[in-house]
This record gives sequence, C-alpha cells and structure tokens, in this order.
Amino acid sequence: MKKISLEELKQMKNRGGLVLQGCGGDLQEWVDGIHKILSDEGILQVGNAFHEVYTFENEGLTCLLFNMQGVNPDMGRLAIWRIAAHETFGGMWLEDYLDKHFGMDLEQETVQKPDCELIGQDGNIFNLIGIAARTLRRNGMADQAKEMQERITKAAGSYYDALDIIGEYVNITGPDEEMDDDMDMGM
Repeated sequence: MKKISLEELKQMKNRGGLVLQGCGGDLQEWVDGIHKILSDEGILQVGNAFHEVYTFENEGLTCLLFNMQGVNPDMGRLAIWRIAAHETFGGMWLEDYLDKHFGMDLEQETVQKPDCELIGQDGNIFNLIGIAARTLRRNGMADQAKEMQERITKAAGSYYDALDIIGEYVNITGPDEEMDDDMDMGM
C-alpha cells in the first residue's frame, strides 16, 4: 500500500478504481477485509486481488483507492455491492470521487464517440458488436474497437452488459429516416 498526495490522486484520473472513505485504524486490515468480502461475494475470483492499493487524506478522512488495473472483478456484482455498501464504506468510483471533490468531470475530457446505427439492426449481440467495431475502425479508433470487444468477451455477464459496454464506445443511433419521421410527427 502506498500513501499518495491529492495531486497524485488527480493524476490517476484515467485509471479505474474504487475509493473507500473514512478508513480508520490499521489500513492493511481494511485491505484484507475488503478482499475477503469481495471474494466471499463472488466479485473477486480465487487468486484475484487488487495489486495496487493507495491511501490518501482528504477533508479529514483517510481514504483507500483500490486500483482496477490488472484486476478482473465481476463488474456487475461490484457495482451492486458498491451501491449497497455506500453508506457503510462511502464507496465511490474514482471518476465520481474526482468529480465530486475536485470538479474533474472526466466525461467532458473523453474523446467524441462516433454515431453508430444499431437501432433497427439484427439484435444478435455478435452482429451489434461487429457493427460497432467497424464504426470505430472507420473513425480511426481501431484500438478502442479491440478494447471494446475484449471487455465484452471478458466482463459482460449478460446481453444488457454488452450493450452498456458498446454504449461507452459509440453513440447508439437509429436510421435517419425514423428520426426524420419522428420530427415530422412533432416528437
């Protein structure tokens, strides 16, 4: 575990992470306890653990940052656990913590997502992944296309998880004709 300054924390804005606030006492006990809870809940698989955990002080609270890089948790379960345990642990995603405490809205800094016409297409998830990947490659985003496909393959537990991941990379749109018809109808 490494102690970091708030400036170092801000530099980690592009990393995924889970922040726990108000951690008192022995911090290693906190880390061990969180690993046990997440393993018992099936969020971390056997042998999987957060390799990088940081501690920092902000607004009189000792906080822990569990760096997500190199960790492959069940993200759906982790998201549900974080929400359920928010009151107990003050858990927040790193990007939400940075936005709330430092006004660092990371969505404003992201690359513009290309429009991708998925509405009205064959809903087979592999078809939708292929369309989104081609759209990304056509827009000079081949690395993002590969990353999207890998994330879906490794982390998506359902059809809707896969759609959520696709939506992180492209703006899901429908055919222009439908949009024009809606406008003509006053919608």
